[in-house]
Amino acid sequence: MSRLSEKSLRILEYYTILDQLAEHCVSRKAKQQAKNLRPLHDLEDVQELLIQTDDAKRMMTSSGTPAFGGIREVEPALNRAKMGGVLSPRELLDVASLLHAAGQVRKYGNEQQENGLKTSLDPLFARINSNKYLEEKISRAIISEEEIADGASSELANIRRQMRQQNVRVRETLNHFVSSSSYSKYLQENLITQRDGRYVIPVKSEHRGDIPGMVHDVSASGATLFIEPAQVVNANNQIKILQGKEKAEIERILAELTSDVAGFADAIGGDYEVLCKLDFIFAKANYSFKLNACAPQLSETTQVNLVRARHPLLDQKKAVPIDIALGYDYDTLVITGPNTGGKTVSLKTLGLLSLMAASGMHIPANEQSTVCLFRNIYADIGDEQSIEQSLSTFSAHMKNTVAIMEKCGPDDLILFDELGAGTDPEEGAALAVAIIEYGRQMCSLVAATTHYSELKVFALSTDGVENASCEFDVKTLQPTYKLLTGVPGKSNAFAISRRLGLQPAIIERAKEQISAENVRFEDVLDRLERERHQLQKQREDADRLRRTAQSEKDKAANLKDRAEDETDAILEKARDQAARILREARLVSENVFAQLDDMKKQAQTNAADQNLAAARAALRSTLGKAEKNANKREKKQVEPESIRPLKAGDTVYLLNVGVQGTVLKPENKDGMVYVQAGIMKVNVPLNELRLEEKKKEKPKKAYRAAAGNAAEIRRSAAKSELDVRGMMVEEALMEVDRYISDCLMAHLDVVTIIHGKGTGALRTAIQQHLRHDRHVKSIRNGRYGEGDMGVTILELK
Repeated sequence: MSRLSEKSLRILEYYTILDQLAEHCVSRKAKQQAKNLRPLHDLEDVQELLIQTDDAKRMMTSSGTPAFGGIREVEPALNRAKMGGVLSPRELLDVASLLHAAGQVRKYGNEQQENGLKTSLDPLFARINSNKYLEEKISRAIISEEEIADGASSELANIRRQMRQQNVRVRETLNHFVSSSSYSKYLQENLITQRDGRYVIPVKSEHRGDIPGMVHDVSASGATLFIEPAQVVNANNQIKILQGKEKAEIERILAELTSDVAGFADAIGGDYEVLCKLDFIFAKANYSFKLNACAPQLSETTQVNLVRARHPLLDQKKAVPIDIALGYDYDTLVITGPNTGGKTVSLKTLGLLSLMAASGMHIPANEQSTVCLFRNIYADIGDEQSIEQSLSTFSAHMKNTVAIMEKCGPDDLILFDELGAGTDPEEGAALAVAIIEYGRQMCSLVAATTHYSELKVFALSTDGVENASCEFDVKTLQPTYKLLTGVPGKSNAFAISRRLGLQPAIIERAKEQISAENVRFEDVLDRLERERHQLQKQREDADRLRRTAQSEKDKAANLKDRAEDETDAILEKARDQAARILREARLVSENVFAQLDDMKKQAQTNAADQNLAAARAALRSTLGKAEKNANKREKKQVEPESIRPLKAGDTVYLLNVGVQGTVLKPENKDGMVYVQAGIMKVNVPLNELRLEEKKKEKPKKAYRAAAGNAAEIRRSAAKSELDVRGMMVEEALMEVDRYISDCLMAHLDVVTIIHGKGTGALRTAIQQHLRHDRHVKSIRNGRYGEGDMGVTILELK
């Protein structure tokens, strides 16, 4: 990157943005990556970076930020381990910390995939190796950078146990000197201390000969000698020997752990690289959340359109959004307006957000914003006056302008602040126009702020050049910081002066000094401003009406949805009640079947056998059809007032079941009637009963009616297979019974029941049930080509 481009990055405060981004990084390497970030020029690379930031934000929204706190800089330690050096406990703990962080981050990535979230970061998470074995081995062996655990090896544990025993022995011996009255008179103090790692006692110098032993130290006054009594010399010597063994064993343990680290050095280094990269990506996501930013759309052509853009270094809660575009209907934007009105901030926002987007960062703007990848962004903004170089403000700005004009070309963005200022207004305006025209000839996009009226006229009269202004509220003397494209701005010097108390005579005299042409131009601007306010008010009214209409539409949609939900709930309740009654009816039918079986045992002729089977099939068919239609039909109801009050003994017809019953108890306070249907006694709502005035038919007639259907059943073609896949066991067994009855009536010999393989529970239940059916001659599983274990083949008698 050229020196001029670097200077432009500094002027646009790009490096300040990078410093803020680095604050969201955890690892040192990720912070360095943030500070080294520069704009890219490849559209696919930038798009990939933006997508990564998007995906990181999605992950953070659902699961928070990964645990990057354990990342440690391990590259120097890994290099030393591979070269044969022995790592210190601190370095080994750093490796364990990194491995722990790798395991946590990998677990985070796996959880995202298990939850069905597929992202562009999945390959990065998949590259993390982690190493639980090595992490735990180091953590068990090293407690801190100053302490190795006893359990690091059995030898170390044994050495330390012996050291503790020797220490106890020495202290017990010395306690005899300290506590004994015969020796305590020789001591300066009754305590045990250490000198050079050996236990000693403080003896008065005049009693040196009363306690034989080795003198290890003398107090500063010479009054106290620190003596190791002869009785503990051997024990202290043993402690010294054990300390040497301890040190050697610790060195061996560290060497062994270092060897393990060296063996996994490449994998550990790879984890470090991936973790730092993920740390950097999630830092960009965090920064995006802070700015309430999003990914812009990328344009392949030299066009930029920022919608509701905010400068990232302003307070995002107070910053006024602006809309600014270049490269569509115009390639040059001339921004005018009063001082402190936001012109310079608009320029910086345009340049800085373009740089951030090209660096793969989200920008604080609407998601409909579009940016392109400029080849270079040149900026001449701010006070460049230099006393050291004897340059005036004009000269300093002109020096920058000269450098920009020498470098600019296609796909460049040039930003000028107060172009041509600092010199004679007439000459400065002429220079400003010429500089803008040259930049346009070089096919660059240009945005410039100015106070010159000549540049406003130039923008009005030149194709491809557009005016823009920063709005100013004259009533409050405060800028609104809104950027209005297509409207030239006014300096408002007279209005501001009047509000500040300048004498009217002075203001009128100043107006006389303005040329008639300038007065007419300012009047046109006033008229345009008034019309703009009127149009803006009309648009706001239209937007308000549109929002009101949309709100009413949403309310209507909600009411419709609620009504549909209530209807579904009512239908579901009706289906549940129908299913309950059907279940009760099935229990009744099973009892009837049992009675029919008893009757069949007493029958002696084939005709009676056929009549019984027909009755069974007819009843089962009726129940099956009723169950099948239960979810399609609404319940039949009879208005209570259409029948006389029911009393015990009345015969009633159960509408939703299709059977007759006898009233046991009349209607109670809840509207329920206690009815007996067959062997079942149930409570039935009054509106589901119909009083039967006829006398109950004799069982013999019902039996004949059932038998009359047998001929029809025999004539119907029974299928050679039954499919019960997906049914519950109880439901499937009922279907199998009904099917066997039909097959017997149709005189089928061999039939197939399709139950599927699955867990085998349904197959086992069906086969066990059929083994007790006397109509079944044999049962076997399907063979190859017949359906294997997914079917059962029956041979009927």
